[in-house]
Amino acid sequence: MKIVVDAMGGDHAPQAVISGVMEAIKELNSDIVLVGPIDRLEQELRKHSYPPHRIELLHAPEVIDMHEPATVSIRKKRNSSISVGVNLLKEAGYDAFVSAGNTGAVVCASTVNLGMMPGVERPGIGLVIPTLNKFSFLIDVGANTDPKPQHLLQSALMANVYAKEVLSLATPRIGLLNIGEEEGKGTDFQKETHKLMGERLKNFIGNIEPNEIFSGKCDCIICDGFVGNVVIKVSEGLMESASALIIREVKKSPMAMLGALLMKSCLYHVKKYADYSEYGGAPLLGVNGIVMISHGRSSPKAIKNAIRAAQREVEHKIIARMISEVAQAK
Repeated sequence: MKIVVDAMGGDHAPQAVISGVMEAIKELNSDIVLVGPIDRLEQELRKHSYPPHRIELLHAPEVIDMHEPATVSIRKKRNSSISVGVNLLKEAGYDAFVSAGNTGAVVCASTVNLGMMPGVERPGIGLVIPTLNKFSFLIDVGANTDPKPQHLLQSALMANVYAKEVLSLATPRIGLLNIGEEEGKGTDFQKETHKLMGERLKNFIGNIEPNEIFSGKCDCIICDGFVGNVVIKVSEGLMESASALIIREVKKSPMAMLGALLMKSCLYHVKKYADYSEYGGAPLLGVNGIVMISHGRSSPKAIKNAIRAAQREVEHKIIARMISEVAQAK
């Protein structure tokens, strides 16, 4: 198996990416294809000891900045690490693509160059999130901000397969994120989507309110990309602010500092459970290829786990299973 990795993606590339790749080849059985300016890759690789046959280098002289428009990947920088890496998936022998780079550019390049899976009209970015009942899968978190009801249905069908195959849930519960649990809540778009899901999905449990996202009540939470992106950014900001507030208050009291010391092991496990780097990346579903999008601030550990997640999708033949699921729902 070969996993293609955008060596220039992310705030700490290529150092963090290549360090993550080093960890991956020690723990996983996939070979890695690093894409980027070859002189920079060779310079960084000289800092590491690794089996040369496990890593292939592919030259891509251009880099898409994190703040550049998404369409740059297909219009102006066709030799970027993102465009070159995505295009490799059209060739035999390359199984998945991982990038911590410009999310919009990855979505754009993947959609245009790989095309969509049969029966799916728009892509969706999914995200595994920790809950009180282990994990849930939230989709979409940024790819499609202006969808139609059938696009959310397609996202739900893909999420159902992902939850079964990757999260090992036999019968995932699917819910629609809304402002209330009653069927008549929300906009006309929400009501129409609710009706469509109720008719087409056997495991649809209805609306899920925002305060229930992390409760574990629902295994697959479906929403449009605008709402989903707001949810994850608010959640991320809340976690960071809460941690800073706790540390600030604990430092004010010697007794509190002693208590925190006694709770160190417990607090470590809570932090680890909520740490995005444990989950690696967010799968871009709907495109005709396995694409994993990592956080721009990804650490080596996050890169390694994104590669692990991509490998798991390949092993479970996730594309073929999603195509079958969508076809059966027609």
